[in-house]
Parts: sequence; C-alpha cells; structure tokens
Amino acid sequence: MYGLPDAEQRDEDRPEPPELLAEFDRLVAAETRIEPRDYMPDAYRKALIRQIAQHAHSEIIGMQPEGNWITRAPSLRRKAILMAKVQDEAGHGMYLYSAAETLGASREQLLELLHAGKQKYSSIFNYPTLSWADMGAIGWLVDGAAIMNQIPLTRCSYGPYARAMVRVCKEESFHQRQGFEILHTLSHGTQAQKAMAQDAADRWWWPALMMFGPPDDESPHTEQSMKWKIKRFSNDELRQKFVDATVPQAQALGLTLPDPDLRYDETAGHYTFGAIDWTEFWEVVKGNGPCNHERMEHRVRAHEEGRWVRDAAIAYAEKHRTGQGARG
Repeated sequence: MYGLPDAEQRDEDRPEPPELLAEFDRLVAAETRIEPRDYMPDAYRKALIRQIAQHAHSEIIGMQPEGNWITRAPSLRRKAILMAKVQDEAGHGMYLYSAAETLGASREQLLELLHAGKQKYSSIFNYPTLSWADMGAIGWLVDGAAIMNQIPLTRCSYGPYARAMVRVCKEESFHQRQGFEILHTLSHGTQAQKAMAQDAADRWWWPALMMFGPPDDESPHTEQSMKWKIKRFSNDELRQKFVDATVPQAQALGLTLPDPDLRYDETAGHYTFGAIDWTEFWEVVKGNGPCNHERMEHRVRAHEEGRWVRDAAIAYAEKHRTGQGARG
C-alpha cells in the first residue's frame, strides 16, 4: 500500500509513463470512471487522498457541535432525530475512509495525520453551537452548503468516491430538511424563539459561505481538480449556486440574512452578496478559530479512549480467522 510520504516522494522520483498517462487522460475526457486497479498519476492519487481525507475528517469532527445538544434537545422527537443525524455523519466518515483506503491510504494513517495537525477538516466545525436554533442553522445552512458541494461529486472521475457520495447526498438531504423545519418552527413561534432563530442565522451565514473554500484565484487545488473531473464546479460557482438557492428559503422562513449588500441582479439572474471576511477564514484554517483546540482535543481523547475497543475487535477477528474461535 502507498504510505502518504512515499506517494508524495514518487512525484519527484520518477516520471509518469507517457502511454499510461495518455490512456488515463483519455478515460477522464470520455467520462469513464477511474477504478482502484486502473493506472492513475501519483498527483491524481495524492489529490484524491487529500480531498477524501479532509471530507472524512469533517464528517467525524462535525459530530461534535451537534452531539453537544443531544441531551438538551427540547423533546423526545427532536432528540431521536438529532441522534439519527449524528449517527449518519459517523457513517459518512466510514464510507469516505473506506474510499481513501482504495487509494492505498490506511484509516489509521489518515487519523494520525489529522491528530498531528497535518490534515485539515472543514473550518465550519470550529464555531460554537450556542442555542438549540444552531441545530436548525447547521442543518439548513451547513448541510445545505454540503449538498451543493457534494451532489457534483457523485459524478467525480474516481469511482469509489463518486459511489460513496450517492448515499451521503441522500442522507444529507434529510439533514437539510430537518434543519429547515427546526428553524421554521422557531421563526413562527414566540418572539423569543424568532429571535433565537434570527441570531443563529446571523452567526452561521458567513461561515457557511466560507465552506466552499477560498476564491478561485486563491485556491491552489481547484483548477487541476476540475481538469481531472474530481470537482465539476469551482468554489465561486458553488458559492453562487448556494446563495441563489438559499435566499428564497430565508424569505420563506421569515429570516433576514446578515448582508446589507445582498440583492437580486436582474441582468445577471443571480443574487449579489457582500465581501466575505477571508481574514477570519484563514485564521480559522490556521487553527485560531473559536473551537479549534476544543474540537481536536476531544477527537484525540475519544480516539485514545476507544483504543481498547479497536484492539478487542482486531483480536476477535484474528482469533476467528485462525480457527481458534471455532466451536467444537
């Protein structure tokens, strides 16, 4: 299996075989899926591992801000729905780690890199969840942005990643709808509930726009990923699609999005929006967000405390593999 350092070294150590590279380019251009046993350039493999790992880490870390509210949900129904949603996120992480394993990167290795701060997860999960309305805002805005990002990935050029995204997108659609429903209930409730919903929208709107990544002219990976058809749309294109889809939803909720420059451009057929604070974005990416330290500390502690379960499962599987666990 490829170790990540070895895969990175291969880019410098040897040129790609021209005939195999030409066949790879032909398959990608023809919209034919690349499968694990197919030839692929090392740079393509490396780009996929980076993206899939970040996606998987985001699903796992993303359980924390919502899990924080399971015991405080306002009703048994809300608690059951939130528990199911958090369990879904864990499953999404497992699908994605499995997809990364088809590229030669082990799950253990990816987690070690995450815990060492050498791989990233989505910056959105470094913000605190201050009220129950945040569960609605995360579902509506954060999962809504995720869906906008992920639906095109069902057409990704790498087969295992594309197939994993089909189920993920179906479940994320449920997550987005339940978030919208939470905010709809609050925004049509008491004045205090309306204020709570508006406060959550105010705090999550701009971080949700940042979820799509830096502007295209500052994104180091977008251009090549689009050439390889890993990505189908650029960061700015996806961000615009999200704004166009979300503004009418905010109007239906009776919520005001916190952007005085937000308006519909009849000529362009799109909503224009104000300047994003990219200084805040990069500070969070660098580890200086409100909850970066808390999220990673919790992740590492949970991993270490769960080590005995993993060890027991491996020992049990090995015992049965060798026949020691067979009944007489």
